[in-house]
Amino acid sequence: RAEGVEAVNQELSNLFNELWRLDVNRMTPVTDYTIFVQGRAGFVNQGSNVVQDHASQPLFSNVNENKLKNITTVSRFMKLLDNYERSIGMSERVTTEELTEINLFLDAVLETDVMKRAHKYLVSKGQSSSNLALFKSQLHLIWFKLYHRQRNTGLDSSGFEHVFVGETKSGTEIIGFHNWIQFYLQEKSTHLDYKGYKARERDIPDQDDHVLNLQFSWHGTVKPVGSAFIGTSPEFEMALFTIVFLMNTERSTTVLVNIDQCQMELVVIRHGRSLGTAYPKLLSSNNRHVRQYSH
Repeated sequence: RAEGVEAVNQELSNLFNELWRLDVNRMTPVTDYTIFVQGRAGFVNQGSNVVQDHASQPLFSNVNENKLKNITTVSRFMKLLDNYERSIGMSERVTTEELTEINLFLDAVLETDVMKRAHKYLVSKGQSSSNLALFKSQLHLIWFKLYHRQRNTGLDSSGFEHVFVGETKSGTEIIGFHNWIQFYLQEKSTHLDYKGYKARERDIPDQDDHVLNLQFSWHGTVKPVGSAFIGTSPEFEMALFTIVFLMNTERSTTVLVNIDQCQMELVVIRHGRSLGTAYPKLLSSNNRHVRQYSH
């Protein structure tokens, strides 16, 4: 193994593939949605909003919205998306109604086989209580507790808002925003414009890839490189990142895993006892990493 090349975390890879198989709420490419990756995005400096568009068409088309709305976790997840103030530095106010929506979302997530399996694993590792109410409040603390992302301001952010909804910083950069459903909804309402994919030299993404590195603008602000799981359920993403978060104590953690046919890094950065950010970074897809090492 070359210096500086991290080893694949086999235990987590096995667990995450099990969660992948349990993720019955995952949308199926071509059947439930179509992605059109188009051109490779160019280099853009962080904070610059001048960008060449290498994708004239949207990334998503033919998304089966009825199916999305009929999946309990997803429909409750979509309700949460419009509860947040985009810019950091603007205090978030959580109404009683929003608290109820968060509770209902977490209840639905806890009923899925994906989160039940994740919970069982965390209990076996001594990281979570087997008591469901306590586990729920642990998830609430990690994902929904409000905190200051920017100094000298009110409570302006949370792990959920950052990862799943996206935020803007001083109007010049997009931070967070790693969820495909939010991407699709924002693209559909024309607030978001997909600019092309980012990948290694020989890697060209397929329409059945479940992780993409991409470039886009949102309300006119550019994200030079973003990344997201595609088609996965919110509970699958929450389960993975919760496990990585709880199994490590460093401020910043990167684990290398193989899930389905993709090799990726899962990056998790903590903000005290809550989540600062979490995202997948695709290294290779379609088992290219398997072929690479075999000769």
